Amino acid sequence: MPVVFKRIIFFVLLLFIWQGIVLLGIWPESMIPSPLSVFNAIYSGLLDMTLVYDLLASFRHLFIGLIISILIGAGLGFLLATVRTADETLGTMILALQSVPSIVWVPLAIIWFGFGETSIIFVVVIGGTFVMTMNMRTGVKNVSPIYLQAARTMGSSGFDLFLKVVVPASIPHAVTGVRLAWAFSWRALMAAELLSTGPGLGYTLSYASDFNNMSLVIGIIIIIGIIGSVADQLLFQRIENKVLKRWGLEKAA
Repeated sequence: MPVVFKRIIFFVLLLFIWQGIVLLGIWPESMIPSPLSVFNAIYSGLLDMTLVYDLLASFRHLFIGLIISILIGAGLGFLLATVRTADETLGTMILALQSVPSIVWVPLAIIWFGFGETSIIFVVVIGGTFVMTMNMRTGVKNVSPIYLQAARTMGSSGFDLFLKVVVPASIPHAVTGVRLAWAFSWRALMAAELLSTGPGLGYTLSYASDFNNMSLVIGIIIIIGIIGSVADQLLFQRIENKVLKRWGLEKAA
C-alpha cells in the first residue's frame, strides 16, 4: 500500500478516536473540543482573515530571521573551520549556546528590544544561527584533502582554492544546516510570538488560551504542525536529498 494511503487512513482513524473520546464525555468540551469545533474555529479565523494576517506576519518574521541566521551561521562556520584559535574559543561557546532552548532568549530579547517584531526576529536568528554554524564548520573541515591537493597541484591557492574547492565541497553540509536552521527557527518563532503583542500565530495562540478558546488553540497547533511538516518534507528534505545525490553522497532513486 502506498505511504500516502497509509497516512490518510492513520489520520482518519485518529479523528474517529478523537471524536470518540469527546462523545464519551470524560472531559468537558472546554478542555477537549470536537474535531468539528476545531475545524469551525480554523474556518472562522480564515474567513475573517485573522489567521491569514497571523500567517503572513509569522512568515515575515521567519524569513527575515532565517536569512540573517543563515548568513551569520555560514560566516561563523567558515571562521571556526579555518581559524584554530576561534574554533577553540568561540566554537566552544557556540556549542554550549546551541543547547540553550530558544524560549530562554525571549526575556532577554524583550528587555533589549521591547515587545515588538525586533525581539521576535532576534529570537529566530538565535534559534537558527548556532546549528547553521556547526554544520558549516563540519562541512568545511571535512573537505577531502585529495581535492585540496589536486587543486594546489593545478596551481589553485588562497581565495581561488577556497571559492572553487572548499565552498562547493561543503555545500551538502550547508544544505543540511539550512534545513536544521529552518526547523530550529520555526520553533523559536513560536516561542517568541507567544510573549509578543502580535500579530502572529504564536500571539493568537496565547490570546486564545487566555480566553479559554480551546478550539482555536488546538487549531493553531495543528496549523503550526502542518506548516512545519510540509516545509520540511516537501521542500527542505527534497532539496537536501537532491544535493546529496548530486554530490554522490546518496544513491539516486
